[in-house]
Amino acid sequence: MIQTVHDFAIGAVSFLLVLGLVVTIHEMGHFLAAKACGVAVDRFSIGFGRALWSWRDRSGVEWRIAWIPLGGYVRFAGDENAASVPNAEELEALRAEVLAREGPKALKSYFHFKPVWQRAIVVAAGPLANFLLSIVVTAALLAGIGERTLPARIAQTIPGDPAAAAGFRAGDLIERADGHAIDSFESLAQYVQIRAGTPIRFLVLRDSRELTLTATPVSRESDNGLGGKQIAGALGILSTNQASDIRFQRFGPLEALRGGVSRTWDKLTMTVFIVDRLIHGELPAGQLSGPLGIAQLSGAVVHAGAAGEPTFALKVLGALANLLNLAAILSVSVGFMNLLPVPVLDGGHLLFYAFEAVARRPLGPRLQAAGYRVGLALLLGLMLFATWNDLQRLRVFKLLGGFFS
Repeated sequence: MIQTVHDFAIGAVSFLLVLGLVVTIHEMGHFLAAKACGVAVDRFSIGFGRALWSWRDRSGVEWRIAWIPLGGYVRFAGDENAASVPNAEELEALRAEVLAREGPKALKSYFHFKPVWQRAIVVAAGPLANFLLSIVVTAALLAGIGERTLPARIAQTIPGDPAAAAGFRAGDLIERADGHAIDSFESLAQYVQIRAGTPIRFLVLRDSRELTLTATPVSRESDNGLGGKQIAGALGILSTNQASDIRFQRFGPLEALRGGVSRTWDKLTMTVFIVDRLIHGELPAGQLSGPLGIAQLSGAVVHAGAAGEPTFALKVLGALANLLNLAAILSVSVGFMNLLPVPVLDGGHLLFYAFEAVARRPLGPRLQAAGYRVGLALLLGLMLFATWNDLQRLRVFKLLGGFFS
């Protein structure tokens, strides 16, 4: 019981640190772009609801940390809600109020009266900041710690599994998958795990000659390496476990930056691929995770980073490195999800701005209001579904049933 509470506490604190970093950078992107465009900002909040702590700077911006730590927002001058979603009546009332109180020149500092291209820049800056965070964090880890990998060499194939059936042999070195470079066993696993049921063409080096083999991963439950289970694609191959095969590489500043960009792009393309497969029903929707699942994962990566390190300082360093890597992955996901053309999200705003730029007029207020309601319902429904998955994955219902049986 004590161990469970301890693990829960570590997971919760780790999750809040990771989410806080990702949300802060996202909102800072909006904030800095707004300031650059001359938009007046009333509030920068991490979290929703009442303020736990707040202060006001010289420019009049209120900085606050609120008690519901599941997001954040930048509230522009004149906003009536955290989503910056006014209706036509509110805009006209705001215009009249500003004109009467401050004069025509003051309208230029209000977000909703800015040119559409400036509003688009401010909205797009949040997701772009998330991608930049991933690049910077990944580059810093590559430059500061380096990278330890195993070559994508097969030590053993499991009889009857896809790799053996396709003709793979022990000693084969996998160089490419569907034309994508495979530089380690880890990158091979990442490529295969999300492609269950999809044929993959492999370029293999065997006895100094190259050949092409095609194998289709099967869906299988396996250990995710963090103390939990996952359903993912599997070929039925084992990697070498000899210490002499482990490669360790350090990166210079420019190499690390290039690595940060390429790995962030890989994370983004993988996220897009996963979402596409979920939409087409090629991946089980039960794989979706919400806040509880991410909190469990955060605690697991902390334990994995600290495991095996001889000193407390190295344990902290390992845990921190793993958390930063998780933050980079989560930041890419948050950036991409916010760009989806769903009203309420940044992508929904950009969709409306695109219509306004082409039609030379905003979308009708009734259509905008209906769109935001539908978008909010979809977002809340997705969060509830993901949380339900988390509760089932964590066997919360079985645990509660045990108390009453």
